[in-house]
Amino acid sequence: MVRRAETDQQDTGGPRLAGAADPGAVSGPSPAERARTLAYGTADGVLVAPGVPYAPVPAHTTDLDGRPLLLLPVSSPIVAALAGEPDLPATLRVCDVAPVPLPDRVRGRAWLHGWLTEVPPAELRAAALRLSRPHPRPELLDLAAPVPPRRAAGDGEADEGSQWTILALEVAQVEIDDAWGSAALEPEEYAAAAPDPFVAVEAGMLTHLDAAHRAELRGLLPESVLADIDDGTGDAVRPLGIDRHGLWLRCRMPCADGAVTCDLRLPFPEPVRDVHGLRRAYRALFARANP
Repeated sequence: MVRRAETDQQDTGGPRLAGAADPGAVSGPSPAERARTLAYGTADGVLVAPGVPYAPVPAHTTDLDGRPLLLLPVSSPIVAALAGEPDLPATLRVCDVAPVPLPDRVRGRAWLHGWLTEVPPAELRAAALRLSRPHPRPELLDLAAPVPPRRAAGDGEADEGSQWTILALEVAQVEIDDAWGSAALEPEEYAAAAPDPFVAVEAGMLTHLDAAHRAELRGLLPESVLADIDDGTGDAVRPLGIDRHGLWLRCRMPCADGAVTCDLRLPFPEPVRDVHGLRRAYRALFARANP
């Protein structure tokens, strides 16, 4: 079982339930910002369309307006279903899994509903370059060339390098379900938001914290929480997530049935915008924990 809670270093009364009414609580990311973060492309994606087998997406990201760009083999049934059609109703299902190995690693899910289209040849290079930022895959080299290769020929024979294509999803509605709760978003609200500035580097930061700073993470918790922590194996406090508003920690606490896990939120003093601001926020948290 996982419980969600929020705390800070100035609160001596124990953790606060996330979302509880508290004029002093630090706000977290909006539903639209969280959806844009999940859609950015670091989380796994599956493409679903009526009457077509599910299509795992090898790589995906979004453009500046949040429109998903999807790398798919031309042999995919969903690419075949789109051939000759102006668009195809489809849903991109995104599952966000914590980079740190933990039980119950799924942190959130998003569903982007809309209309699937082929990226026009004139825009293919720009889309491939955009995809290559979070996903430097060899399949994108030919697509990002000044003159992209031709698609597979109609007789089934294909030129070398033409076995991949990029599709775009014109978003009509977005749903999200994560630690903050569930929400449904209109496309305008989703497009107006931006992904978290640390989405591309979060995995590296969390794995470093887990490998080298578990003891320091334990020191961030107030005494009221530490009293319930089961630290017999030294892994009772693990990093779960980070964004510009704060840090999520996964804590294990003993109970009659063995152990229960509780996700605690440590908000930063203020939202941060870059790595320099993140370092300052880290120092402020650890300074209060280790005066």
